[in-house]
Amino acid sequence: MKAQVFRGVNQLSYEEVPVPTLAADEVLVQVRVVGLCQSDIKKILYPLYQPPRIFGHETAGVISAVGEAVKDWQVGQRVVVMHHIPCMRCEYCLNENFSMCEVYKNITTTAGFAPSGGGFAEYVKVPGHIVRSGGLIPIPDDVTFEQASFVEPTNCCLKAVKKAQVKPGETVLITGAGPIGLMFIMLVKYFGGRAIATDLLPSRIEKALAVGAEAAFDARDPDLAKKIQALTNGLGVNTTLLAVPSDKAFFQALDCTRKGGKILFFAEFPDEVEIPINPNILYRREIDLMGSYSSSFRLQSLATDIVFNRRIDVDALVSDRYPLQELPQAVAKAVSPTPETYKILIYP
Repeated sequence: MKAQVFRGVNQLSYEEVPVPTLAADEVLVQVRVVGLCQSDIKKILYPLYQPPRIFGHETAGVISAVGEAVKDWQVGQRVVVMHHIPCMRCEYCLNENFSMCEVYKNITTTAGFAPSGGGFAEYVKVPGHIVRSGGLIPIPDDVTFEQASFVEPTNCCLKAVKKAQVKPGETVLITGAGPIGLMFIMLVKYFGGRAIATDLLPSRIEKALAVGAEAAFDARDPDLAKKIQALTNGLGVNTTLLAVPSDKAFFQALDCTRKGGKILFFAEFPDEVEIPINPNILYRREIDLMGSYSSSFRLQSLATDIVFNRRIDVDALVSDRYPLQELPQAVAKAVSPTPETYKILIYP
């Protein structure tokens, strides 16, 4: 089969590799579409993992083979592949910190080499513990593969919105109106909140309004805090979701978030970034800082319902489609986006 093999920093090689062989409890999925995630891009562009590997994890496809012990799945079924599932037994899982579970963090879906997701290939193998534990999700007939590929990123954003406890009528500032920021806007609106977005690109500001933001501003606007206060009876927003790894965005969040509000870090900052802050700002204004990493197993069924029943418009997030052979060009496009670049999908 064909696959894009990571051979070193910013080195992808379109190669023939063996189709994975199955153990008795495993399933082989023919990949029909896979989303290009920011985490994939970081793994490709930075020395985070030893090569060779095959990345890609926002995967939707068709079961092409099942192991002899697999009873509940058949060849030909359309499925979403969840690339990691928690153990449900460790201290983290018992406290519903599923993304901290070592089993969860140890990705085991693979198209060859060290298991790393495997979506950037024609076939991906799903190990037995994922097959048995809800890591395959059947796709309804009226849902496209493209739509289904959004289940995992929707879960990640949903987890953040739930962790921030966004309530009907609350106002939420979303910094960055890329594909993740746009999904946050949709989810905040779905749960009854009022979304305000910021971005640097006029086209993304317009897009934010088109998908449901109540207001959207240039992130460089010196009067941003005043404008947001005007929209919130002089109080500021209840919650800010940081969808870009920017220290300037964080300090804007401090200016725009009301007393007793929350600031949630969703985008991952470079390790070398340090943000100096006077702790008395948090103390006196009672601002909660929190982080949200990856998805939540507990929210998997809700994320599936939101995507499959079109409670948000994931089709509106797609801007580019590339064949697997052109994955390096897709990565370059994501790193240097045009004003109209949002979610990029890859087709093996």
